[in-house]
Amino acid sequence: MGHHNSWQPHRNPPLCRMSGSHLHQVARSIHSIMARDLRVSMNQDLEVDITPREPKKLPKQAREDPTLTIDRTHLLSEHKKPRQRYMEKDGKCNVHHGNVKETYRYFSDLFTTLVDLKWHFSLFIFTLVYTVTWLFFGLIWWLIAYIRGDLDHLGDKNWVPCVENLNGFVSAFLFSIETETTIGYGYRVITEKCPEGIVLLLVQAILGSIVNALMVGCMFVKISQPKKRAETLMFSNNAVISLRDGKLCLMFRVGDLRSSHIVEASIRAKLIKSKQTKEGEFIPLNQTDINVGFDTGDDRLFLVSPLIISHEINEKSPFWEMSRTQMDIEEFEIVVILEGMVEATGMTCQARCSYVDSEVLWGHRFTPVLTLEKGFYEVDYTSFHDTYETPTPSCSAKELDELHRGEHHTYTYAQRKNSAQNGAPRSEDLNIRTQTD
Repeated sequence: MGHHNSWQPHRNPPLCRMSGSHLHQVARSIHSIMARDLRVSMNQDLEVDITPREPKKLPKQAREDPTLTIDRTHLLSEHKKPRQRYMEKDGKCNVHHGNVKETYRYFSDLFTTLVDLKWHFSLFIFTLVYTVTWLFFGLIWWLIAYIRGDLDHLGDKNWVPCVENLNGFVSAFLFSIETETTIGYGYRVITEKCPEGIVLLLVQAILGSIVNALMVGCMFVKISQPKKRAETLMFSNNAVISLRDGKLCLMFRVGDLRSSHIVEASIRAKLIKSKQTKEGEFIPLNQTDINVGFDTGDDRLFLVSPLIISHEINEKSPFWEMSRTQMDIEEFEIVVILEGMVEATGMTCQARCSYVDSEVLWGHRFTPVLTLEKGFYEVDYTSFHDTYETPTPSCSAKELDELHRGEHHTYTYAQRKNSAQNGAPRSEDLNIRTQTD
C-alpha cells in the first residue's frame, strides 16, 4: 500500500489545553486591544474644535493642558428634537391639572387655597371680603333704623334712636366700619335703648375678629413664605460627568448667596425617564432615585460655600450602562431638590432645579471658585457655572469597571509567573512547609 498523506487544517488548541504562557499571551492581547480602543476614543473626544481662553482660577492640570476650555455647550445630534421639560430651571413644574371634577375639595381646605393664590387674586379677595362685610352689616344697621322709625324722627330730641346721628345708608355704612375696625365711636354711637342693636354689635365684633384672623393670617403666611429664600440658592447651569478616583461620577454644583445659612440642609435627586416594563406597560415619567450620599450621610450639607454634589456611577446607578454615545441618544431629566430650614424664621425652604440630557456635559469638571485670602476664604461667583474639559473615557461605567478588572487579573497573573520563574515559593508550598514543621 502506498503511503497516503492527507492534509489537515491547523487548529488552535482549546483553552483547557493551553499552557500558562498561552493564557498569559491571550489575556495580554485582549487587554492591549481594549486599552487601545479606550485611548482612541479618548483622543477622539479631545480632538474637538474649541476656543481656549486664559483660565482664571483653574487647577494646575487645567492650566497646563491647552485643550481645556470653559463652559462648552454639549453638542446635540441632528436627529434629536428639543424635549419637553418636566421641571423648569427655576423649579416650576410643567404639570397642569385638568378636568378636576371634585373642586369642592379646595374649599374644604380654604386657608391653604387662599395662601396658594397669586398675589393679585389674594389682594382682590382681601379687599372684597372686608368691603362685603362692611356693606352687609351697614345694611343691617340701616334696616334696624328704618324698621324702628329712627329715620322718620331725625332732629326730634324726644326720640331715642338705636344709633345716634344715623340718618341714612351712608352713615350706617360708616358706623359699620367704625364698629368692625374698632377705631372708636365719635359722632355716631349706639344707645342702650336698642337691644337688637346690642346683639348686632356683638355679632359683628365676633365675626369681624374671625375675618381679621383669617385674612391677616393668610397675608402674613403668604408674605413670610420662604419661596423667595430659594431665589438666593444657586444651581449650576450644567451637570458634568468625569472621573473621580478612577470612577465615573455625575456632578453638579450648589451654592448659597446669603450670609444666613440654611439649617439642616439636605439634597436628593431623581431621574425622570420613560420606562417600559417586561409586561409591556409604558410608564412615561418613571422616577428613579439617584444616590447622592444617602447611605454615607453626604446628602446632609453644610452649605457655607459652594459645594459639588457627586453621584458615583456604580452598578446600582441608573447610568451604569450608559456611555457618552448612548447619552446623546437617550432622553431623560435629572431633578434636584435642596431642602432646609431658614435660619432667620425656622421655616422649611425648598429649592429645585433640573438638568435635561443636553445639559449634562461629558468629560468636564467645574472650575474652582474658592480661594484663600488673608484670614478668610473668598468665593468668586463669576465662575460658578464655568466648566473645563478633562480627559474622560467615552465608555460606560460598566465597561470601564470591566477594563479595570481585566488589568488587575493580567497584573496578578504576570506577577505570579515572574515569582515562579525567579524561584519564589508559592502559597501552596508555604502551606505545605508550615504543616510539615
